[in-house]
Amino acid sequence: MNLFSDIRALTLDALGALAADGRMPAGLDFSAVTVEPPRDPGHGDMATNAAMVLAKPAGLKPREIATELAARLAADPRIESAEVAGPGFINLRLDEDVWQELPAKVLGAEDFGRSDMGEGQRVNVEYVSANPTGPLHVGHTRGAVFGDALASLLAYAGYDVTREYYINDGGAQVDVLARSVYLRYLEALGRDVAFEDGTYPGDYLIEVGKALKEKVGDAYLDKPEAEWLAEVRSFATDAMLELIRADLASLGVTMDVFFSEKSLYGTGRIEAALARLDEAGLIYEGVLDPPKGKTPEDWERRKQTLFRSTAHGDDVDRPVRKSDGGWTYFAPDIAYHFDKIERGFDMLIDVFGADHGGYVKRMKAAVSALSGGRVPLDVKLTQLVKLTKHGAPFKMSKRAGTFVTLADVVEQVGADVTRFHMLTRKNDAPLEFDFDRVQEQSKDNPVFYVQYAHARVMSVLRKAAEAGLAVDDAALAAADPAGLSHPAELAVLRKIAEWPRLVEIAARTHEPHRVAFYLYELASEFHALWNRGHDEPSLRFLREDAPGASLAKIALARAVSVVISSGLGILGVTPVDEMR
Repeated sequence: MNLFSDIRALTLDALGALAADGRMPAGLDFSAVTVEPPRDPGHGDMATNAAMVLAKPAGLKPREIATELAARLAADPRIESAEVAGPGFINLRLDEDVWQELPAKVLGAEDFGRSDMGEGQRVNVEYVSANPTGPLHVGHTRGAVFGDALASLLAYAGYDVTREYYINDGGAQVDVLARSVYLRYLEALGRDVAFEDGTYPGDYLIEVGKALKEKVGDAYLDKPEAEWLAEVRSFATDAMLELIRADLASLGVTMDVFFSEKSLYGTGRIEAALARLDEAGLIYEGVLDPPKGKTPEDWERRKQTLFRSTAHGDDVDRPVRKSDGGWTYFAPDIAYHFDKIERGFDMLIDVFGADHGGYVKRMKAAVSALSGGRVPLDVKLTQLVKLTKHGAPFKMSKRAGTFVTLADVVEQVGADVTRFHMLTRKNDAPLEFDFDRVQEQSKDNPVFYVQYAHARVMSVLRKAAEAGLAVDDAALAAADPAGLSHPAELAVLRKIAEWPRLVEIAARTHEPHRVAFYLYELASEFHALWNRGHDEPSLRFLREDAPGASLAKIALARAVSVVISSGLGILGVTPVDEMR
């Protein structure tokens, strides 16, 4: 049930009737017609741009269309008034009955707000994808929360979503990990060791070194690297993935697929992806111009195998094979995305850190070329997180050695607070995570304010049940809603009505932060209504003098909790029944 979609359908029907009556040309494209909340609530409940977007193709003045359309809309019993404003916008006010009936529809719906917009299209959301060289840090935390919430949002909007982690285990960093674990292994055997620059000195490898000792004893002691590197690399990578899975689980994140970069090498998969590009005439041997700006001292003109990525929107063509015959870092990434395309996904989404901004155009070019433009790739960049506590930067974890870990953050404030606060800013905006503020019990703390609204509703339901009222959803839906007429009550109802529309907009734009923003706005309207009850007893959700008169108001409160619970579910946050 989407009230905005319903009124848009009414608008399109009215436009079709105008065309049928010869009042405007037939066959016009109505896809740009919208019905949405007006910028100024004082102008009405909804507004449509129909006359504005159709005037030019219809060869008519906007107000001519608007005047006739408004008259048609006003004839519908759901419309209290339809007024032409400015050059041709139409402001609509809905009949009070429409709003009063909303709680019953929310409580009667199987899942109010859930959409089938995605029509089962298959979407791959790749996120986190950190190097398997240590625990996840706070930057990964933001990407994990954003990616997981986006995946949940898309699933709620009717898409078939796969959550995927790309294991970067094919590069030199896993060799460095293996050497670092080997040092901890020697340490476990009683040797004195020193961690040189470029190794991983974090305490998290101590237990891995001990575990390696338990497995192989002294078999690798004083042996040349060639004899132990491959085995230790595999052992260390498995240990790091176990650590990463545990970190993600503590945040409530579960991946459907862990895809190994290493699986692309020596299997012909990189060659197959590049062969697809070659068939399209997009692979050639050439020499790139020097980088713009200051030329690196070690730069030299040399022939390389290049991907003509400029044919698909990139700024320059990109090397895929080096002059020495080795693959560039870009080559396995091309093969990985080709594998996603071959698995039949209709849409790909990559969640990268802010430092990958320069990688976006080349990756989009590759996917466009490999899929013949059929499969879109959206790359979402997550900006940095600034951590503070007691007014000072939060110190790094000794265990990690050089950075604040995901585990540090969750240990301080819990998974629910971490997840919600990470979504209180758009993904590409910097985020400050103040450990003190996110635990405040005030309006300035969004996660508290939203949870408090849900807890207040649960309190009303408990007290109503204790008073002998039937407060199951069916009983509340059957309550007479005529008493829901105060402007503060109607404001809450209008905000509830926005939820289905908000879900589709957030899913379409891949912006789960919109859900967090909306929940705060809904909670604010609810708390405002609650507080009015202190001075106006008739607005209280539970009236001791007239318990039966409370049912419609309790139904309104229950509808608020239904939406909050659904929204928090998308964000991966558990709604609370009482504040502690």
